[in-house]
Amino acid sequence: MNVARKKSSERPRELRRRVVLPARLRTGTQWSDTCILNISSRGLMIHSGRPLSQGNFVELRRGDHVIVARVVWRDGARIGLHSDERLPVGEIISFSATQTLRLIAADGAVIERRKRPRPASDDARLRGRTLQFAATAAIAASLAISVWIMAERAFAQPLGLVVNGLGAQP
Repeated sequence: MNVARKKSSERPRELRRRVVLPARLRTGTQWSDTCILNISSRGLMIHSGRPLSQGNFVELRRGDHVIVARVVWRDGARIGLHSDERLPVGEIISFSATQTLRLIAADGAVIERRKRPRPASDDARLRGRTLQFAATAAIAASLAISVWIMAERAFAQPLGLVVNGLGAQP
């Protein structure tokens, strides 16, 4: 009887849509693939092998949608996430159908899915490597010069005494 009263005072659980949708999961600075198993307007259940503890915040990306959510429970590889903002369930689910149609043009060429395509060459990485090489070379040269000067000073005084002892003119 007490249980019946308690259940009637609680809000009914929101309808969850069962889906199997690929997504990207970010925790800290690391990205991984994940799969959305069900979704409602305030949360999701995902399948991920990444070890997430309760209370952690994660970022989930599905197409253009970015979902910031908190881990509320974990059962093996299944993880329950809660979002403070309402999720556009219909848009997230329908993204898969529109994306497959949009990825291939009429001539069969694959279209870039990012808003800003990646640069053709990795100029920043090349510049970084060049700068690192130059800095390493400069440090090595300054160390070699320092060792040369220290060795010259260390040998100058004893050799000067030997020269004076032999009576030779320098």
